[in-house]
Amino acid sequence: MLILTCPSRLQLLEGVLRRSLPQTLPAYGAVMHIKHGNPAQHEVVVDSWPEFKVVLTRPCKEVVQDKWDYYANLHAAFYWDIDACRALLENVGAIDWGKAFQLQGLQDGLYETTKSIAEARGVHLEPYCYLTLMHPDPSTLSPSGLRSEHLCFGTLNPSHTTLLNETWYFGGNSQSLRYLDSLIRNFPKACLVDKEGQVVSWCLSDPYAAMTHGYTLPQYRGQGCSGNVVRRTAEQLHARGFPVYCGVSSKNHHSKKAVQKQGLHVLPWTYYMLIVTPAPNLKK
Repeated sequence: MLILTCPSRLQLLEGVLRRSLPQTLPAYGAVMHIKHGNPAQHEVVVDSWPEFKVVLTRPCKEVVQDKWDYYANLHAAFYWDIDACRALLENVGAIDWGKAFQLQGLQDGLYETTKSIAEARGVHLEPYCYLTLMHPDPSTLSPSGLRSEHLCFGTLNPSHTTLLNETWYFGGNSQSLRYLDSLIRNFPKACLVDKEGQVVSWCLSDPYAAMTHGYTLPQYRGQGCSGNVVRRTAEQLHARGFPVYCGVSSKNHHSKKAVQKQGLHVLPWTYYMLIVTPAPNLKK
């Protein structure tokens, strides 16, 4: 196991992951953010170098202060060899299974392997499976435009975090509040506001450069709000050299339709978000 810190090695890794898109999307997005300011304070682990079979991105040790905070304890993985992936995931130097964490990736074997390790360790695994959508050519995104004279683009800031936390499926607690605050402060995003300056629709992006937590207040739906904030966020990601992609629940027909209208296509890979938490009887 090796932590990559050398800029030239990270540059080489980025190129390798780029050539293997879209299956490398979460890991690739994390590596790009690491190379460009590292706002999430992540690092990259490989099983070996320069010939490697698995890549794991994770937070630097000082980032995760709360052992139950899986929002902050974000990991992404990509592999060419499933046995090498299992070996790295089981390595206590790579992942601390005594803490709650989140693992994301687009390969079916990642879920099966993580599930097997979790069962063996007696920890809880909650899988979330999403459709993966990606724009084939973000340079063709049309300029953002609004159909309503009562709305305009605004700026999300930390004062809006409570509203976002209350409307997010995974929100509603202090850990999610801190996480959303970090997304607002550090990553591309977009929002619409009404004439009073109140936020009515928004889209964020995360440490994997994926668009996430898109939401429109119920009274403003059906006016093209979601499409506009998605497109504005996508424009920002593309301008920084990131791919434009997201994961959407197959049951969330509104979000799926909104991102498809912006040119994103459904890919044949499932976007796995695996949340691991220690056994309840270990909680203090």
